[in-house]
Amino acid sequence: MKNLENWFEAADADHIQKERRKAKEIRKSQWWKNRRASNKCYYCEQSFPAKELTMDHLIPLARGGFTTKSNLVPSCKSCNIQKNYLLPLEWAEYMQQLRNKGTG
Repeated sequence: MKNLENWFEAADADHIQKERRKAKEIRKSQWWKNRRASNKCYYCEQSFPAKELTMDHLIPLARGGFTTKSNLVPSCKSCNIQKNYLLPLEWAEYMQQLRNKGTG
């Protein structure tokens, strides 16, 4: 998963900076607190204390994603780090490969 920037053109720095500012504000909102209150990682579905869940963009900012409620999910740190710049379909394929390695 390293060197992903070699196969996609990253969004410009201004876009990323603007969207990160929005994310910082949304983290303070009651909406985000309610979203995190599920205590579940969107990706692995394991339970975590709400304060341990990070905000992840389904469509990463670096891939042109936006900080909108429909693009934000609670994620454990491990999944967030592993997902990195992957789109949802790419993440699903990556997870399937891991499952196949475990059974093969």
